[in-house]
Amino acid sequence: MSNVEDSNPEITSRLKSNYSNILELVGEDVNREGLIKTPERAAKAVQFLLKGYDEDPVQILKKALFKEDYDEMVIVKNIDFYSMCEHHLLPIFGKVHIAYIPNGHIVGLSKLPRIVEVFARRLQVQERLTLQIVDALNDTLKPQGVAVVIEAYHMCMMMRGVQKQNSITTTSAFKGEFEAQETRNEFLKLISSNLH
Repeated sequence: MSNVEDSNPEITSRLKSNYSNILELVGEDVNREGLIKTPERAAKAVQFLLKGYDEDPVQILKKALFKEDYDEMVIVKNIDFYSMCEHHLLPIFGKVHIAYIPNGHIVGLSKLPRIVEVFARRLQVQERLTLQIVDALNDTLKPQGVAVVIEAYHMCMMMRGVQKQNSITTTSAFKGEFEAQETRNEFLKLISSNLH
């Protein structure tokens, strides 16, 4: 499902009916001009937003593994992501920073954002998302080490509840060589700097 229009017709029909019910239950008129197509649009959108369940992160990584002797840190930082909080069905969005130290194999760089996308396009909590990314990379690439840091805004904190618009949540996970303070500090320094 590469875009919103690639939705499953049967699932779209069922979701459309449910979205119509939701709109009616909150007091809206589903037959008014602005809402006539909303249930169908929402049904297609939610399928796109949660398309990660249909994708296999391990297969994505395995398709782009290459033998290489490089054994220094590889970092892809500032990977944009959008997800949905499983507690309130509201957006989580922010940046993911990933590093790994190869151990005989490298992976195509575009696959790191792809892995983020697979896990982000599921109902999530940020803590789990962080661990899923680090574990998928560690288990599949078998590198010397992997590091993941996520910085995110949570609409469930911004739009409802405590309503704190400027709070950022940061989570991290480290495996292998990144468990050593020196390597971890190098990674954290590099993702904080503007080298470009």
